[in-house]
Amino acid sequence: MNMTTANPNWIMHPGLYIKEEMEERGWNQRDLAFILGVPEQAITLILNGKRGISADMARALGDAFDVHPDLFANLQRDYDMAQAKQPKADVALLGKMHVNYPVREMVNRGWLMKSTAVMLEEQLVRFFEVSGPEDIPYMPHAAKKSRYEERKIPPAQLAWLFRVRQIAKSISVPKYSDKALREVVSELPRWTINPEDTRQVPKLLMEAGVRFILVEKLPNSKIDGVCFWLDSESPVIGMSTQRDTIDNFWFVVRHEIEHVLQKHGRESEIIDSDLQGDQSNQSEEERIANDAATAFCVSEKFDSFMARKKPLYYERDVLAFAGIIQRHPGIVVGQMQRRLNNYAYLTRYLAKIRQFVLPSAIADGWGQVIPISL
Repeated sequence: MNMTTANPNWIMHPGLYIKEEMEERGWNQRDLAFILGVPEQAITLILNGKRGISADMARALGDAFDVHPDLFANLQRDYDMAQAKQPKADVALLGKMHVNYPVREMVNRGWLMKSTAVMLEEQLVRFFEVSGPEDIPYMPHAAKKSRYEERKIPPAQLAWLFRVRQIAKSISVPKYSDKALREVVSELPRWTINPEDTRQVPKLLMEAGVRFILVEKLPNSKIDGVCFWLDSESPVIGMSTQRDTIDNFWFVVRHEIEHVLQKHGRESEIIDSDLQGDQSNQSEEERIANDAATAFCVSEKFDSFMARKKPLYYERDVLAFAGIIQRHPGIVVGQMQRRLNNYAYLTRYLAKIRQFVLPSAIADGWGQVIPISL
């Protein structure tokens, strides 16, 4: 390396400055090597710009020249930065996109196609159905807050919601009928006894005109389900089955059905992120849907059962009660866990259902992708 030639930023290798310090003191390379206790070849490499200055060498040079070691460490840092290659323009844009949205995971899931940062941004524009990059919710360069940000819907939940919306728009179902959906509700209890019968739900809802879609949630996000309408006659129920248990499945299904029957979600989506969590601040819409779901899961007899057996709830009594109301024991156990705030109670009855319902549903995730053109 020619030590008299500056790089494009006019920052020289630290070896040049070391050489100047040596000349002021009348030292040669052999002298400095002796003082530092290193081979002369090591000094030659530094002075010729062939080797950088390590932290240890910066400390030693500081002592040798009686200056602070940061002088040499900073010279090396500035030189290294000046020599560093300019990163691709994609890096800054990808960084902005990743601030809130798990773009890499969205690509892996097939929601977006792997491409350049500019093309990925354009895909996000189409994904979120906005007019331009400045309108993508939660993006650092967004011109203004969207209604989703004002409602404080987390970005990962929002991406999940729009994936459900995309899929819903791509499928056809018979015309929606309140009467048909109420008939489905009356028929559902017969399918609550055996876990494998959960496979009946997607077909029944679709035949009633409800677009029923399962989408695996994104990492680090909570989402149970959503209810919204594509138009005044097209309800959509989306679920994540984030809790793969029979009690959660039936509670969320009935909860979202009630939203549809009550025409909830027509103005803005009803997103249910943690239906087994704290419901103390629930809205009137949520209270109505929760009451309907609870009554469906354990009937109006549940309160009297809990009162009679308090404070000791024996397993045999739970099984007997499940038999009386003709529900799988896991559905009763799930409601008891919520009522008792004891989520370790009789967990062995919480049968898994995803293996049964996925094959019969329009499902995106869990290793499968529904092809959607943005």
